[in-house]
Amino acid sequence: MALREENILIDHAIAAAKIGGQILLQNYGKLDPATIEEKSAFDFVTAVDHQSEQAIIRYLKSHFPEHTILAEESGIQQTVSEYRWIIDPLDGTKNYIHLFPWYAVSVALEYKNEIVVGVVYNPVRDELFTAERGQGAYLNGNRIGVSQCKNLAQSMLATGFPHRSKMLLNVYLKSFSQLFQKVSAIRRLGSAAIDLCYVACGRVDGFWELKLSAWDIAAGTLIVQEAGGRVGDLVGGQNHLETGNILAANAYLYEPLLNITRTVFRGHLECITQ
Repeated sequence: MALREENILIDHAIAAAKIGGQILLQNYGKLDPATIEEKSAFDFVTAVDHQSEQAIIRYLKSHFPEHTILAEESGIQQTVSEYRWIIDPLDGTKNYIHLFPWYAVSVALEYKNEIVVGVVYNPVRDELFTAERGQGAYLNGNRIGVSQCKNLAQSMLATGFPHRSKMLLNVYLKSFSQLFQKVSAIRRLGSAAIDLCYVACGRVDGFWELKLSAWDIAAGTLIVQEAGGRVGDLVGGQNHLETGNILAANAYLYEPLLNITRTVFRGHLECITQ
């Protein structure tokens, strides 16, 4: 794919994310509980979520009708294409409902099974994280990089709880306990897309979570990598998009963190990859 073509694609990814973000911002704080329906025991979908997704899809389809789209609410809109857009119209739904301002729109583009464009937009803070493969990562147009922390004892991590899979709580808590004893602090923001972007810009030094979906992490993984960080699954592989199990960190801390997560999770591969 030519560089000029990739530049055009990221412009459209940014436009799509901002369209979705504007819808979220316009409705922030106005959510009627009657519009919230239960999707699962720990996962809710809102009318605003649907509205944001449909607006993003309409925009992308108007410019790239031949591209495949994978979106959280709509699933796969199948076409035969080497390009696939991966969309989360509202990452951090519960935060949004409760007016906790860590939520985002995530838009990624996959080309020949490789993420080449990633955009994460937090409209309430007006923070736009972007990356193109081989071109670096940016926050509101300014180049960003991961932290230079080299010591686990001085590091701050982000994490998320496996709310979709309560059966994994015990093994997750084992990883939490192991890491809690090694690091300076652990934070839980409630948006994996933002967690990854915070690794990318050095606000936190690492992040781990279980059983996410591809749309939660596709854009953020590229942003971390282009910011100089490393991303993988929790046992040393590169199956994070397929399994939803992810570890991201700066280059100094990735291996020390992986040594811990691999020890915890390698005996539970069947559970965490189902």
